[in-house]
Amino acid sequence: MYWTILLQRVKIRRATIREMAKITPISNGPIRIEGEFTIHDQQGNEFGLAGRTVISLCRCGQSANKPFCDGAHARTGFQDTCVARELPPPKPKL
Repeated sequence: MYWTILLQRVKIRRATIREMAKITPISNGPIRIEGEFTIHDQQGNEFGLAGRTVISLCRCGQSANKPFCDGAHARTGFQDTCVARELPPPKPKL
């Protein structure tokens, strides 16, 4: 019994790690999302991603297929460098 529970916990932890998405803001380009994820509009409706596990979201605001990237950043000369940094602590909610 103890080993079964322990084994189930290990499986759950491994599944959680596998399911995490990796999000990478690309300098002068889009935000790339890789892994298992869903994307919803502000009403909560899910976008149909047709099984994709990698997509890019527009950062330049020029895509004709928002929120998805269509490469407009390259055509319009969008430039914005993204370097990882520490964020300040969140402000307390009143």
